Amino acid sequence: MARIDLVDLAKSYSGEAADVDSYALKPLSMTWRQGGAYALLGPSGCGKTTLLNMISGIVAPSRGKILFDGVDITARSTQARNIAQVFQFPVIYDTMTVAENLAFPLKNRGVPRPQIDARVAEIGRLLDLTPHLDRKATRLTADAKQKISLGRGLVRSDVSAVLFDEPLTVIDPHLKWELRSKLKALHKALDLTMIYVTHDQTEALTFADTVVVMHDGRVVQSGTPEELFNRPAHTFVGYFIGSPGMNVLPAAVSGREARLDGGVITLDRSYPALPAGATIEIGVRPEFVEVAAPRPDLLTARIERIDDLGRARFARLRIGELRLAARVSGALPADGDSVGLVFDPAHVHVYADSRLVEGVA
Repeated sequence: MARIDLVDLAKSYSGEAADVDSYALKPLSMTWRQGGAYALLGPSGCGKTTLLNMISGIVAPSRGKILFDGVDITARSTQARNIAQVFQFPVIYDTMTVAENLAFPLKNRGVPRPQIDARVAEIGRLLDLTPHLDRKATRLTADAKQKISLGRGLVRSDVSAVLFDEPLTVIDPHLKWELRSKLKALHKALDLTMIYVTHDQTEALTFADTVVVMHDGRVVQSGTPEELFNRPAHTFVGYFIGSPGMNVLPAAVSGREARLDGGVITLDRSYPALPAGATIEIGVRPEFVEVAAPRPDLLTARIERIDDLGRARFARLRIGELRLAARVSGALPADGDSVGLVFDPAHVHVYADSRLVEGVA
């Protein structure tokens, strides 16, 4: 197990002389604590797998350093880094039993047989594989095969970190929750540093203590699921996390007021000195905008449709050319109705060029 420090780490597939904006992974520096559960979250092509593969040694960085417990391992091979990696598609040996698959990494390292048997039994129990340990791995279900793959990544207790590259992609949706919960329990039981790559916000938020959100090769925010939801540091974080995502609306902000399409929204903070020439927007999650009866003091919007998600209902609305979503807690309005919108000032954020502006309390 190790603390992982990334120091000015970057990757270009066009040569080091290429413009930094073209890098697959723009320069970043951050620290991941020993024993933490991390998720790299973002859309396809954002750089998250490139970052994971640089940590494991599969991809060499164009610049920067990777430190494990303060030791520079940037030039070391994957094997020398003592990393376990679990890939998107299960890698197992069909001719071996489940127990033999789990034991394989330990056997290769010359671990004594009694220790192998004890560790295989422990991992088998934690993954609910005990009834299948003596079965051949062939003809097992996809989720059982991925459990074996996960088990092989977790069976070594001496690894610096366990890396997961979208490990639940091939799993049926109704089994994903079970395996995510199992991974979370395994993390607590084994005290391993785990880094989990995914484009699925549910997987990231339910697995990780710290979620690292990536966009266009950059880390745009790192924090707890609560921090990412309540105070998105970038409009992309607000849009990407949440269902529906955060409303991002162009506005003219002065002091404690935001004006859009002729209406005024009161803000919880004052913004006396926004950057000149910046694109100014407000961001507010649909959970903190409520549909109400029209009133002169409220922003007016027109209903386009109602989405009933079971746990909540959200109205899709239009204000002029702007579209947004808001919570419906009372009687359902009809499509085409004009309604008022009540904003919670404590959850209306101001952004300049997509970056959160703190404001003055």
